[in-house]
Amino acid sequence: MKAEQKLCRAGIMHFFRNRLVVLGLVLLATVLLYLLLPAIRQGSMEPFLNVQRMGLTGGSPAALTTSRFPKPVNITIRTGQLAGDPPLFFRETISVDAAGKMMQPRLQVVLLHGQAFTSKTWEDLGTLTLLASHGYQALALDLPDSESMKTDQNRTNLLLRFLDSLGVQAPVLISPSMSGRFSLPLLMLHSSRLRGFVAVAPVGTKLYSEQQYHSIQTPTLIVFGALDGSLGTQSLKNLSQLPHHTVVRIDGAKHACYMDKPREFHQALLIFLSELNRETLSHHGRKKEILSEEKK
Repeated sequence: MKAEQKLCRAGIMHFFRNRLVVLGLVLLATVLLYLLLPAIRQGSMEPFLNVQRMGLTGGSPAALTTSRFPKPVNITIRTGQLAGDPPLFFRETISVDAAGKMMQPRLQVVLLHGQAFTSKTWEDLGTLTLLASHGYQALALDLPDSESMKTDQNRTNLLLRFLDSLGVQAPVLISPSMSGRFSLPLLMLHSSRLRGFVAVAPVGTKLYSEQQYHSIQTPTLIVFGALDGSLGTQSLKNLSQLPHHTVVRIDGAKHACYMDKPREFHQALLIFLSELNRETLSHHGRKKEILSEEKK
C-alpha cells in the first residue's frame, strides 16, 4: 500500500513538473514573440508610414495629378555651399528622366526654415522628394542668424544673392516662422521676383501697412495651425490684406503645423503649386497666341 502511495505521489509530482515545464516554455515563447514582433512588422509598416508622412495617402485631389508631366525615374538630393559673407549652405533636388537627362522643373520652390530648424528638416520630412516627384525643383536654404543681419536690406540681399547665384528666376518661396524676417522684406521690395509665396505663420507681418499689403500682386498661400493662437492668428490677420491669397487652417496642429500634420500641409502645398503652374501655362499659351497674331 505504501509503495502504491509513493508511486502515486511520484506520478503527481512528475505531472506537475511537466506542467511547469510546459508553462515555462509557453511564457518564454510569448516573451520572444513580444520582443520579435516589432522587427517582424517593421518591414511591412515602414513603407506605409513613409507614404503617410509625405502626404500621399488618402484621396488625392484631382489638382495633384501630373499625368501630362513625365515622372522622374531618379531623384537626388545634393548639397552645396555658396561662397560669400556669410557662406550659404543649401540642398537641392536633381530629377533625371528615363533617358538619363536632367528634367526641366514645372516650377522652382525655395524653402526657408524656422528658428529651431534647418534645411535638413525639409529633407527629413520628405518635402524635397515629394516636390521633385511632382515635377518641381526644391531648393532648401540654411539661413544665418537673423540677428547677425542687421537690416531688412541685408536680409533681402542675402536671398537675392542665393537666387541669382543659382539662376533661380521666379520661385515659389516657402517661409515659416522666423524666416519671415527674410521673406517679408523680399516680398515687399521685390515681389516681382516671386511666382508665389507660402506663409506658414511667419514673424514680422505686423510691420507692414495695409497699403503695402494691397500693393503686392504675388499669389499667396497662408497656412497656419489651428492651435497656434499667437503668430498663426497674427499672421493670418495681417496677410489676409494681400489681394491674392488663399487660407488653409490645419486642425490639430500647433505653430510648426507642417511638422504636426505633414500630410495636410503637403496636400495644401501641392494644390497651390498646381494652380500656379496651370496659370503659368495658360499665360504662356495666351502669349504665344498674341505673338502668332502679330506675325500674321
